[in-house]
Amino acid sequence: MFGSRVTSFSRTDSEEVGALLEECLRAARTLPASPQRAEAERRRYCGCRDSLCAELASLLQEAVDMKWPFVPEKWQYKQSLAASDKANLSDLIKPHLPQLLAVLKASILAQEARVALAAVFLVDRFLYWTDESSRLLKIAKLLHRHHPEVPVAPQLVIRQARVYLNSGKLQKAEYILSSLINSSGATGCWVYQSESDRALVQAVSVQVRGTILQKLGLWLEAAELIWASLVGYFALPQPDKKGISTSLGILANILVSMNDEDFRVFTTNPDIDLRFLGDGSHRLLSAAEAAKMAVVYSQYTSLFVLTNTTIQGTCLLSYSFSVECPPARRPSFLLLAREAFVIGLLTKAEGELVTSQQELHTFIKAAYSLAVTHKWLGAPSEVVKQATQACQKALAHFCDYCHAGTQDKDGLCVEILQLITQVKRLLQVEPFLNSDGGSFIPDSYRKIKDMAVDFTLDSFSKVMRRFQKYHSSLCEISSTNCRGMKEEVDGAGVCITALGTTVSTLPTEGSAEASKGSKDASPGREQPQQRVSAQREAGPESSSDRGGSHANVRDISCATTEEGDDDDDASMLESANESKKRDRGRPSAVLRSAASTSSSSSASRDSEKFEMLQAATETETADDWMTDVVGVSPPGNEGTAESLSQLILGVSSCSLSDSFSSHSSWEKVSADLNFPASRKPQTPDRVKAGSCPTSKSPESDGSFFLLGTPESDTGESAHNPTHMNHTPRCRSSDMSKPRPLEEDQNTRIHSASKNHAATNTTAHRAPPTPEECASTETSENSFEVLELNESGHSEVTCTEKGSVPERRNPRCHSCKNSSLASAAPEGRYFLSQQDYLSLLAGVCHECLLKRLQSDKTHFKLKQYGTAHGALHLKFSKVTGLWTARETCVFIGQPMGMKGKQRTAIWVQFLHQEERLSSYVAKDYLEPKEIQFHLKDVERQMTAQYYVTEFNKSLYDKEEMAQIFFIPSEALLMLEGSQIVGCVTVEPYMLGEFVKLTNNTGKKNKSSRATEYGLAFGHFTYLFSDQQEVVVDLQGWVTGNGKGLTYLTDPQIHSTKTARGPSNFAGRGIRFFVEEQHGPECNHVCRLLSLPPLTLHGPAHTG
Repeated sequence: MFGSRVTSFSRTDSEEVGALLEECLRAARTLPASPQRAEAERRRYCGCRDSLCAELASLLQEAVDMKWPFVPEKWQYKQSLAASDKANLSDLIKPHLPQLLAVLKASILAQEARVALAAVFLVDRFLYWTDESSRLLKIAKLLHRHHPEVPVAPQLVIRQARVYLNSGKLQKAEYILSSLINSSGATGCWVYQSESDRALVQAVSVQVRGTILQKLGLWLEAAELIWASLVGYFALPQPDKKGISTSLGILANILVSMNDEDFRVFTTNPDIDLRFLGDGSHRLLSAAEAAKMAVVYSQYTSLFVLTNTTIQGTCLLSYSFSVECPPARRPSFLLLAREAFVIGLLTKAEGELVTSQQELHTFIKAAYSLAVTHKWLGAPSEVVKQATQACQKALAHFCDYCHAGTQDKDGLCVEILQLITQVKRLLQVEPFLNSDGGSFIPDSYRKIKDMAVDFTLDSFSKVMRRFQKYHSSLCEISSTNCRGMKEEVDGAGVCITALGTTVSTLPTEGSAEASKGSKDASPGREQPQQRVSAQREAGPESSSDRGGSHANVRDISCATTEEGDDDDDASMLESANESKKRDRGRPSAVLRSAASTSSSSSASRDSEKFEMLQAATETETADDWMTDVVGVSPPGNEGTAESLSQLILGVSSCSLSDSFSSHSSWEKVSADLNFPASRKPQTPDRVKAGSCPTSKSPESDGSFFLLGTPESDTGESAHNPTHMNHTPRCRSSDMSKPRPLEEDQNTRIHSASKNHAATNTTAHRAPPTPEECASTETSENSFEVLELNESGHSEVTCTEKGSVPERRNPRCHSCKNSSLASAAPEGRYFLSQQDYLSLLAGVCHECLLKRLQSDKTHFKLKQYGTAHGALHLKFSKVTGLWTARETCVFIGQPMGMKGKQRTAIWVQFLHQEERLSSYVAKDYLEPKEIQFHLKDVERQMTAQYYVTEFNKSLYDKEEMAQIFFIPSEALLMLEGSQIVGCVTVEPYMLGEFVKLTNNTGKKNKSSRATEYGLAFGHFTYLFSDQQEVVVDLQGWVTGNGKGLTYLTDPQIHSTKTARGPSNFAGRGIRFFVEEQHGPECNHVCRLLSLPPLTLHGPAHTG
């Protein structure tokens, strides 16, 4: 990474760079020149290369000679620094970028591929932070196609993985990283100078994979990977200070979100030593210390200092509200947080431009967090209001910036930085004492002690062996071959490679309905309702278009990509010779050339068969699933490709001989799905609430401190895992390793049926027909379908009413402090200071529902393209707590996709896990009570909790398939202290969406992933002592279920809570046991030695 002291682009600079890159891209697509022209091109190339300054020419030659796998900063590996070492690579690249790009173009035309790829290598990081990686990676891929014998730097391969991570293609990123980890950093014909260079590539790869797990909300597993990367960086002959800084910052971010039980498991792992982070008395203090150390390690790079001081301030701010922080010490921690935010905001001088989305986002976050800190330090309310409004306006401009053309970006950047300057003046940000002109941190920070660690390359190898089994299996599922197959597209010779990260919707096993659907359909023609045009290259490479495929909304089944270039990063992992050798001994890859179109008719028929099967998995709304889709582009108007290449290639999406979808598009842009780039920046009067309650509740039911816990007859509190029988076991210390349940779990599972039989008291009743239990989750939507009364209003059971029994969560701030009640707030949705304190410290699910639940007030977003203050709420199933952070959110435009109950909306907020990634908000089409949103989140995070334990069981049996539920969170939009809206939010996922099971008895028999889903249901039934089962499984499947599966929007049938519209309780469990799973276990159940499924007691019949 690099600083920004001299990297500010003017509009002329940006346009010139863009034009030069476009010329290089055209040159890379050009066929080899004639001999006469080639000689002229060679002379031009020699002239361009000779024009480089001596330092840059030396760097270019070192890149050609493969001296390092990543371009190093001068300060990165040195312990003692001279003044000249404190400059960043960007300080050298920026003024000479036109010359370097001229060398790139000339070397391409002169067929000097080694020099061309070396030039790409040198400018890669600089252009990544100026949001120009997309075209550069296209150039690299085209060069590799023409010259597969020329090595591609590991930095470029990992850059592709980062871009995939940012754009929501987690499967693709996972496969690239697993290949590098499994092969000790091997990237085709790249030659390493030493084993330590291989270790460095592995350390970076495992670090990036840790950020993927962080994005998935798997905090413990992510922290273990980041720890492994730290070991790798420290084990190098000269420790990598930049790598250490990055990993420490990521670790700090993870610890902020991690629950206390996972932190205990992490810190007591005998293979992990965190003594350098203090005494470990509190995870947030350890996180703050890690972030501060990250600042010191990267003090010469402004972006790193800004990023890590913002993380540090966030840790300190969060700790000041924690239950463990003595109230008398809160001001001191708030002052420390203020200092951190100020340091970050001072990394840019007034008038200096910023050319990176990540840097702009972090500046806004630091400014907003500083305003929040001042609020709690007692600053005048009008000053705080003006500062937060400026940040909201800056965030609106930022969202415009992300999708603006080159000509508009600089103007938006100026406006954003002017607003940041306004905040700094309002909050009286002053320079600090700094005696080192090359550093961005105050002298007081440099007093921190160096970490006393003793890691070797052998110790790093030992750590990496813990993950080897998983990554080896993932590489076997995927095929990363550089096939050398050629197809002329746009005049370029294309080498189609396969990464194996997508699987088509599989054909059905013949059923009457499927056969009928196939027979009636026209061969080779695709029904408009069966596809969605959607693709968006997110992250810093985003252009003005913003589409979306399924995008976490279950009403659309997306097909597979037709852009072969999208997967060509795989070819960078292997040389041509290696790929030929592996092709002879390995099954064919998942993506194949569609040179022959003879199979298109059968492919289309298979597609329609599966559409009918998926429709058949619904209970009542099967017909609507295929027709009630909003935002589908008409055939032939699918927009332009926005993948990492503009070359459109027809590919089949499945290695199976009977696969289809050679006509399908996984990632095509639809006008209906674009995030508008032309929207005018928000003016202050437009920065207002975009949602409002349909009615206001006049009652005043008290703040969190007023909540008692009266006795009541609902089982809702059973969602609190503090009171779940199995909770103390499933998070024991050795769970930090990727293991399944502890050894005594098997005994407990086998005996669960005996224990449960005595607890069921519900009267016996015959199982209902599917029609009696309408599907609560169809493939069109991801939400509860409420039972309606005659007037059309929802009828809510006692569970929905939110009464709770007298059970207290010892970690809940409200439960612990209910005796401290003071005056009631002005209304149910007006948050008092005590409410804020409780939410920021953490409240249990029951207290949150009782405080916010109302049958009289309904919420629905009414405006889009607006910024709001907000509370970002996360739920942990392990602790049973909801924890809030104050943030700022921008509600974008609808994505053009609706289900029967909810719609998807682009959203961006300051405290999202990945700054460069996209997020999707889900809002109900009709105004709903706030508890619906909260229960959506609670249900999905409960499923994530169960599936994490299921994955451990698979891993212990050396079964490497992994299932993930993407994390769901809630955003409460605010006007002042008044809640005016609520949505749930998830990471954006790009890919093909498959429905495996519904919430009654139907299942997709075509996909092997369904077997894992049914085994998962079997597992959760036993793991919960036969009280719950997770059903209605759908998401993104790879490797036909043997690889990575990402799921969303499940349903849970539970006898722990009273029945409701989304919980069929014992009746739903009976559906699963007797119909969906059935009496016979599949091979996954047998592999895990799960006892046969049986129903015990009457609770499962009523």
